[in-house]
Amino acid sequence: MVAGILIALVLLGFYLSWRATRLDRLHHRVETARAALDAALLRRAAAVLDLTADPGLGPETAGRLAEAANAARRAGVGERELTESRLSQALRAALERPDAGPAPDRLEEVTVAARGVYLARVFHNDAVSDTRRARRSRLVRLLRLAGTAALPHYFEMDDQPPRR
Repeated sequence: MVAGILIALVLLGFYLSWRATRLDRLHHRVETARAALDAALLRRAAAVLDLTADPGLGPETAGRLAEAANAARRAGVGERELTESRLSQALRAALERPDAGPAPDRLEEVTVAARGVYLARVFHNDAVSDTRRARRSRLVRLLRLAGTAALPHYFEMDDQPPRR
């Protein structure tokens, strides 16, 4: 009887340790995905700033794109999603016009960077979803297995690339 209770307690301890370790790995995955997303957003902003030097864009269009890219690079945590969405909208407005004629290599760089932002955001939001799902468990909440880690948040933005 005592041996059975001890075995059950040891198994419960292993299970709780496994759950806590899994939560830690999920939180680490969110942090890694967020760093990759931040890097992809910075790459896109740099590609857009490079695109603004192209003479195929008008000076007014180049100025709007540069302003949007710089705002996105300087944005704080609370306004990052909005400024990145504005950059996406400015890109579409500038490049979906029939008279827009930037160099193909610069345009390709922006397109690749925009695809990278889309993929990084999908991976980040998937990691956040998995972490939130694991933290919803009654056992995790009751025993506070997540520790003091903050609940991760989704990164929602307009990341539709320009059509060319």
